[in-house]
Amino acid sequence: MPLAPPVPERRAPGAALVLALCAALAAGCGRRPDSGPLVCWGLGREGEVLQELVPEFERTHPGRHVRVQQFPWMAAQEKLLTAFVGESTPDLAQLGNTWIPEFAAVGALQPLDARVAASSVVRPENTFPGIWQTNQVDGVLYGVPWYVDTRALFYRSDLLAEAGFAQAPRSWDEWRAAMVAVKARGGARYGALLPVNEWAQPVLLGVQKGAPLLREGGRRAGFAEPRFRAAFAFYVSLFRDGLAPTLVQSQVSNQYQQFAAGDFAFFVSGPWNLGEMRRRLPQLEGRWAVAPLPHPDAGAGVPGASLAGGSSLVLFRNSPRQDAAWELIEFLARPEQQLRLFAASGDLPAARAAWDDPALAGDAPLRVFRAQLQHVEPMPRVPEWERVATRVAEAAESAARGAVSIDEALTGLDADVDRLLDKRRFLLDRRALQGPRP
Repeated sequence: MPLAPPVPERRAPGAALVLALCAALAAGCGRRPDSGPLVCWGLGREGEVLQELVPEFERTHPGRHVRVQQFPWMAAQEKLLTAFVGESTPDLAQLGNTWIPEFAAVGALQPLDARVAASSVVRPENTFPGIWQTNQVDGVLYGVPWYVDTRALFYRSDLLAEAGFAQAPRSWDEWRAAMVAVKARGGARYGALLPVNEWAQPVLLGVQKGAPLLREGGRRAGFAEPRFRAAFAFYVSLFRDGLAPTLVQSQVSNQYQQFAAGDFAFFVSGPWNLGEMRRRLPQLEGRWAVAPLPHPDAGAGVPGASLAGGSSLVLFRNSPRQDAAWELIEFLARPEQQLRLFAASGDLPAARAAWDDPALAGDAPLRVFRAQLQHVEPMPRVPEWERVATRVAEAAESAARGAVSIDEALTGLDADVDRLLDKRRFLLDRRALQGPRP
């Protein structure tokens, strides 16, 4: 997803749009005449930066012309689906990588494995493995990572030092002990801020325990199984033991001021907050830091896993200019262009070679994010994931507030998610009965 404060969950497409998608898929997609410039859709601030990068592409690729259209993140996903129904998709676009399964499922995207096999620029080994996997659905590659995102642990290093901790916690037990200590001796009101309406925290803890989240090839929920239950129990215990407040994000009046005031010593967030922290809290310079997420097991020697996020570049199956569009994707995937994107927007490069540039290598918090990106996992690559994530947040909030037990929350969550996956099971089972396509 985008490197910016998390975008609110979008509204799921209505039944009419879903039916229209099915009709468009059944009828097949038409092709526009092979004329005019490449049409590329960019989202949010990145759409503006794309327009700044295009002149260099046109200069180095004589005869190629690009028209960039920029859309806000909130409207983009449904606009792209509507464009697919109307057979008016662009040639290529920027997509949040968690959107790729949905667009792949309706047949909107062009598989890219053959192009990558022939490319000297776009190679799986050039980016972070967990990020690359977000672009694969059922073993087929549909996107090329453009910029990357994940979450790490922000903390008050001065409060930890006062509480007797010389470094950031490296395991769940150390993290809990540090929260207890900073609350008792370090002056913090709470150990951590973990807004109870956010799905990311319980999910990444589950991923760290090796929980599959979904099972049977994405047909059924797997939240009540032992590994996720253990992670969920750890998460809920932080609220029930008074180490984290049971607040939703909208109830946090000013996260930065409260962090500075010592209301909490830890929070989990992404690289978008590095600039915000430096801009808003210059008085805390040298008193806060970032660390990789703690691992469930003491002595593991590696960080706990985090979420693989970011944006990717995709080709639309309907485009008659796929060769030219691929040239633009290769251009944007080059380390030097990704460094230009970083300089203009703060988006972290997907190309690992770009991280050797002094602008990134010389920044201590960014080095932490580079280390964390070596340990990220993709979310389940199913079109229903965003709605599943919303249900996770609802179950986590109910359990954190003590409205239901852990077992009640997870049993109900599995039932809710299984209902969301009814159509997926039906389609996959029917496909299995029909056998492989000719």
